[in-house]
Amino acid sequence: MHYIKVKVHADEKKNQIVKKAQDTYEIWVKAPASQGRANEAVRAVLATQLGVAENKLSLIKGATSPAKIFLLRD
Repeated sequence: MHYIKVKVHADEKKNQIVKKAQDTYEIWVKAPASQGRANEAVRAVLATQLGVAENKLSLIKGATSPAKIFLLRD
């Protein structure tokens, strides 16, 4: 298990991900920041980037903030 820090930009024109450091990413998603839609979109983009199933990633901090922490389970 390890933690992944993410800075999110919701309601953007396209989905994009940039790796800033070993465990830090900046992600832009098309989904709006309402009703958890951006969080789900970020989880999907991050899972694809890491090559893991979405259910291996859990949002543990920052549900309503642009700064989020995900837990990646082995």
